[in-house]
Amino acid sequence: MTSEDSTGQVVVRLDAVRKEYGDTTALDGVSLEILSGEAVAVMGPSGCGKSTMLNMIAGLDRPTSGSVTVHGDELGRLGETGLALFRRKRIGMIFQFFNLLDDLPALDNVALAGQLTGTPARQARRRALELLDELGIADRRNIYPSALSGGERQRVAVARALMNRPALLLADEPTGALDSSAGEQVMDLLLDLNQIGQTLLLVTHDQRLATRCASRVVDLADGRVVGERALERAV
Repeated sequence: MTSEDSTGQVVVRLDAVRKEYGDTTALDGVSLEILSGEAVAVMGPSGCGKSTMLNMIAGLDRPTSGSVTVHGDELGRLGETGLALFRRKRIGMIFQFFNLLDDLPALDNVALAGQLTGTPARQARRRALELLDELGIADRRNIYPSALSGGERQRVAVARALMNRPALLLADEPTGALDSSAGEQVMDLLLDLNQIGQTLLLVTHDQRLATRCASRVVDLADGRVVGERALERAV
């Protein structure tokens, strides 16, 4: 399930990133590096710029100034087609509310991510089944999202995010819509993924999630990095 990067390589580099929306400054000169194999949590209050930073790294938005480089691609140099290919092949995204397609069963929700990059349908479905099996829900492969529990839906979303062997896994409040039991399961899953080499960036306000899954925390306030700290993971 791991990415193909070597530990120690810089996967993400933000250099003096500034983002303005009219008179509002969402990011104010943010610089950050994330190495291959790291698990980093970005934390801060609502409105501090966490989601804006994630959108920059995902190529969903562009900085007003500064640069964002992911896996060697400076995103500001990519056009819309290039950014779409980058998102499909280089990153995997896990969302708070899953963002699964309601009219597709679990297996096809996962396989579709591979088919969109040109993987033949049979091959994509084979890998999707392998991922669902590794995540413990292969027996739910033919079930539609509406009939899955919150924890099961998030596991399908994780499998989809891993489909194309991303260099970077981005998770936006991945436990925010889950009850405590399902949230614990997702925390365990993210920790397991990182321990086998997956580079992980979490955006969260949940200290438990950060302490459980991340080895480093970046604190944001008012669009600025105001601190970084190493964590001893809770077990």
